[in-house]
Amino acid sequence: MPTTRPRRASAGGRDRRFAVVDPATGEAFDEAPDQHPDTLDALVERAHTAWRSWRADRAARTTALLAAADAVEAAGAALAPLLTREQGKPLAESSAEVARTAARLRYYAELDQGAQPITDGRPVRSEVRWRSLGPVAAIVPWNFPLQLASAKFAPALAAGNTVILKPSPYTPLATRLLGDVVARALPEGVLTIVTGHEPLGARLVAHPGIRHVTFTGSAPTGRAVAAGAAASLARVTLELGGNDAAVLLEDVDVERIADRLFWAAFRNCGQVCMAVKRVYAPARLYSQVVEALAHRARTAVVGPGLDPATHLGPLNNAAQLSRVERCTAQALAAGARAAAGGRRPGLPGYFFAPTVLADVPPDSPVVTEEQFGPVLPVLPYDSVDDAVEAANATRYALGGSVWSADPERAEAVAERLECGTAWINHHAELSLAQPFAGTKESGVGVAGGPWGLRGNLRPFVVHRLEET
Repeated sequence: MPTTRPRRASAGGRDRRFAVVDPATGEAFDEAPDQHPDTLDALVERAHTAWRSWRADRAARTTALLAAADAVEAAGAALAPLLTREQGKPLAESSAEVARTAARLRYYAELDQGAQPITDGRPVRSEVRWRSLGPVAAIVPWNFPLQLASAKFAPALAAGNTVILKPSPYTPLATRLLGDVVARALPEGVLTIVTGHEPLGARLVAHPGIRHVTFTGSAPTGRAVAAGAAASLARVTLELGGNDAAVLLEDVDVERIADRLFWAAFRNCGQVCMAVKRVYAPARLYSQVVEALAHRARTAVVGPGLDPATHLGPLNNAAQLSRVERCTAQALAAGARAAAGGRRPGLPGYFFAPTVLADVPPDSPVVTEEQFGPVLPVLPYDSVDDAVEAANATRYALGGSVWSADPERAEAVAERLECGTAWINHHAELSLAQPFAGTKESGVGVAGGPWGLRGNLRPFVVHRLEET
């Protein structure tokens, strides 16, 4: 399997760089700075200095963030291909990610932050006002680098905070370019991008000058982030893993929903925290559901994301490919059947054929864990109670969905799912205005909508005695 080139250091040992790999080839195509953790002190101090003036003028922030949104749209022709080159997703999906990034900047730039009066019958006029926190550390993964970056910095900046953002070492280039584009519309020090390997991230989240840490990634890393931030009692927002179940009811029209269900599982090569990762089908429809999904897996075009004909690109990195191969092999060894895929295709890079697994043991890791790749187990059930119990039998609780010809009945079943978001007859679609949060090991705190903005603010209450 191709590997990245080693880090390169200057004679002084400080100007290091690391290779960035194109997952469609497995070969390095560029480099990014491997910043030394000691540089963070100056960057956090600069962010703190910039915060003093940035927090003071709401109108100026709105104007600057709207200008940043325009600049992101204008840079789309440069951002999207670079994102595809380092992440692997089809170019159309990269373009959509750029558009979503600009839309989120606009949404938060214009979101109301007005004071809230409190009326409780006493002769006191009370009002809740909102104050920013200070420098924010944001750490984002490699599956949606730009979209998740903006999901962190847009509300934080709109709230009057400054941000130091660290992208994954697998996808630093488009984020650095995005940072350059956005920062040109902002005062110096308001948004800073840092890139590099550990311990850069660990030092950032534990830095005493950081007042809020927002992280998206795996649950084990999330625990380490929370422990690091605890040293300075910084606020923590963690968006962690998911193992979303889709429950199909007995009256579902399989062919009608098959396309939506398939792409809810396989978009971005399955590398979506809120993707469908398990399907529960009634026994009577089980074979039909398996075949409908398998047909779509067999006919999906797999290839480099820059090829316009491609439906599914590669996995992002060699480690994730190994994980997907391992959990698939474990399931097959335990008696599962690959109705489609089940192996790597004959392509260079980090490709894995879209895989639909039938007859999977319920305790197989591909069912109980988050596979985060183009592999979908389909399991039969005898009663809806059994399906709900199985759907909830996971340490994750991010999202879930119920599919039926009767939306009212589906909604009643969805009420029983243990998750933060339940969809009816679709999955993994979010509005900028809605909250996004999980329970159990899927996270702490809330992103999205006004809830995401409030997570970057603290209440400040003013009491004024009304003289009589």
